[in-house]
This record gives sequence, C-alpha cells and structure tokens, in this order.
Amino acid sequence: MNVIETDLPGVMVIEPKVFGDERGFFYESFNAKAFAEATGVNAQFVQDNHSRSQRGVLRGLHYQLENTQGKLVRVTVGEVLDVVVDIRRSSPHFGKSLTLRLSADNRRQLWIPEGFAHGFVVLSEVAEFLYKTTDYYTPSAERCIRWDDPTLDIDWQLESAPQLSAKDQNGKSLNEADLFP
Repeated sequence: MNVIETDLPGVMVIEPKVFGDERGFFYESFNAKAFAEATGVNAQFVQDNHSRSQRGVLRGLHYQLENTQGKLVRVTVGEVLDVVVDIRRSSPHFGKSLTLRLSADNRRQLWIPEGFAHGFVVLSEVAEFLYKTTDYYTPSAERCIRWDDPTLDIDWQLESAPQLSAKDQNGKSLNEADLFP
C-alpha cells in the first residue's frame, strides 16, 4: 500500500495495491498489520458502517465528543467529495479543512484520526460509502458542524443545494460548537 501524508497531520490517504487483469481486480481493503506498519497507527476497529446515498446528498460534518472515533473511509460504488476539518482548538491547524475525491475507481481510502469532523457529498448518481470506526456510535455524544459555515470556506463542488438530514440542517457553526480542547 502507498501512504500519502496530507496537510492535516495525522490524516492520511491510503492507496491499496490493486491486482487486475481482463477478468477484474483484487485488493486487500484492510489488513491490520500492514496498516499499522505503513501508517504507524495501531487502530482497533470495532464497527463497520455502510451508507448508500444519491447525487447531492451531503452528510456531515460529524464527530463525537465522547467515545471519539478514528475512521478509515472508502467508496465502493460511485464517487464522493470527502471533507475533513481539524476541530482541536489547541491544534495549529484548527479550522483547516481537507477535501479529497474518493471513488470506486480510484480505490483510495482516507484515515481520519480522532479530533476531526468528517463529512462527504455524493458527486455520482449514487455512492456507497464504507467506514470503519475505532469506537462505537454514541448518539448522545454526536455533534454536527454546519457544512456551509463561512469560517471554514469549504468548496463542496456543488451544482445545486445539497440534500440534508434534519440533523445536518441544524448543525452549529464552528464558533458555537462543542469542540475538542
């Protein structure tokens, strides 16, 4: 696997080694030993999640204050614009964001450590998004930052208004949100 550091320390792009021919392809989507050796991260994943969404659905920017989660994310059908925001007030990168296209075609994965908010918008007709988490989903600990917070200045590459859940419509601004120290 190839690991690419990003401008947000700790956030890494993972490119698996893909074996393909005229019949199709094969790749190891996760191997704990190889992941730890390549990234230096000894993550213990406890939950796998799978979502399917249509074009224009935007999910995020989500995080948990307790039972904080590291996430390893990827797309198996379609394409999304994935977004990560550093929400650690003590970080020199506080409020900085990273955007990256993840797709079934590029097979890239993104490692998002604890202390970051995460979201994505679907760019293809449909997308299936899979992610592993290092802690369990805890509804009472979940928080949401507004996807369109002007202080974040994120280019979501939208052609029209996104489709949002009620939770995402009611997200707080970065300045109002409960964040990490």
